[in-house]
Amino acid sequence: MEVRGLTLTVPSAAGPVNILRGIDMDVQSGAAIGIVGPSGSGKTSLLMVLAGLERASGGSVRLAGREITALDEDALARLRRDQVGIVFQAFHLIPTMTALENVAIPLELAGLGDALDRAEASLRAVGLGHRLTHLPGQLSGGEQQRVALARAFAPAPRLLLADEPTGNLDRATGEAVMDLLFELRASHGTTLLLITHDAALAGRCERIVHIADGRIAA
Repeated sequence: MEVRGLTLTVPSAAGPVNILRGIDMDVQSGAAIGIVGPSGSGKTSLLMVLAGLERASGGSVRLAGREITALDEDALARLRRDQVGIVFQAFHLIPTMTALENVAIPLELAGLGDALDRAEASLRAVGLGHRLTHLPGQLSGGEQQRVALARAFAPAPRLLLADEPTGNLDRATGEAVMDLLFELRASHGTTLLLITHDAALAGRCERIVHIADGRIAA
């Protein structure tokens, strides 16, 4: 990923708010990058723009050599489906679907005939082979985040974006989930951008980027 001069300005009652103020960043294939900074510094907004979930105000983002900032919504959705996995602090599972169905969704959207088989294998890889038919409400927080990890990794994305993935979990459960995330990332060779407030967690990455006031501070 190559990011150049990335800006994000949003309107407010008090006038325009500059959230990102010219981000330049290179991420090599297979790298693990920790993104840290104080609350309100622009970390999550940066992830949203990189995922194509928020439209940049200026600058460019190239993913695997492709400029994505000018893509329309349909093209961005296909890009996320084919190349990008996302794990949020809130698990964002569909409450009326089983764990198996939640993981199968992106695979079915990609038109894969073996979506359910792949979803089952992905859930077994995160230790939830015994929870395939359970609804999210029947799972613990740690189990729900494992389902989210299985869903993110099942399509074998080139890039995984993780935004405070342990924020809703107790410390022990969070550490177990992060051990699993790094294991999956290593086995898949996935590029990782991890937003976290936990310095020890960021330290597990190969490089740390400090964001402050919408800019890269270090």
